[in-house]
Amino acid sequence: MLKSNRIGNKITEARKKINISQALLAERLFISPQAVGKWERGESMPDISTLNRLAEIFGVDLNYFSESFHSGDVKTTTVEPIERQTDELMPSRRRKPFDWNWDMSKGNWLDADFSGLKNLKEKFSSSNMKNCKFMNSDLSGLILGSNNIEICDFSSSDIRNSKIQFSNLLNNQFNNCSFIDAEFFKNNIEKCNFSESNFSGAEISGVNFESNVVKDVVWKFTLFKNTNISNVVFEGTFEDCHFEHCSFYGVKFQNSTLINTFFKNNKRLKRIRFIDCKVDKMTYAFLKNGKADLSGITLLTR
Repeated sequence: MLKSNRIGNKITEARKKINISQALLAERLFISPQAVGKWERGESMPDISTLNRLAEIFGVDLNYFSESFHSGDVKTTTVEPIERQTDELMPSRRRKPFDWNWDMSKGNWLDADFSGLKNLKEKFSSSNMKNCKFMNSDLSGLILGSNNIEICDFSSSDIRNSKIQFSNLLNNQFNNCSFIDAEFFKNNIEKCNFSESNFSGAEISGVNFESNVVKDVVWKFTLFKNTNISNVVFEGTFEDCHFEHCSFYGVKFQNSTLINTFFKNNKRLKRIRFIDCKVDKMTYAFLKNGKADLSGITLLTR
């Protein structure tokens, strides 16, 4: 994993190349010199907004702080004390927008705060993430492949139209996330919390979906295919959903309404427990044909 001393060494190197002291760097960041000292000693890490500001001060791309960066020298310059800078320059720098178009692929990240991140797109593959924060991030259109992501928090993030492939997702928080039209393929998704998330139009294929929390989730036009689903309690409404070539172990549908939901060629369908559920005639026919246990199911009348 990318330790804080790795970031600290890069801050030290860049600071010395532009010939400023820890005190002057702290002054530019409106923080204490002690905080800069802790970064450089690897005792703590700056958050993502501060890394952005550091990159601006050092005259480097934000990728400079990543594990995979192997660039040449940081440009050498002399930075004036803050009181010598003109009033015109400082406001313009504060207003300068930053495009978060930087590459996190093939990185190792630990205890990092990336909350508010956006525009990663395809630049998030083959990475290891542990105990990182991505809350309120715009990760729409993300292409994520061959990642290991553990104990991370993506709460309230937009992950719609994303492609998540060949990855391990373990013990992560995805509360109130949008997975609209997302594609999950050949992943291990285990012990994650998806409460209040929206899976409308999502496709979950070839996935091990185990011991996840799916309370108050929106399921509409959602496809589960060739997926192992185990130790999951489904609640709420399923509308125009598909379960095809799936296997079930320790699965419950509880206080659920299933409308026009398709069950075909599934294994262990009879092991699903339906508790206080309501289904329409079409769904009932699919379940009956698959030899499901229909006790606990009430047929909807329209």
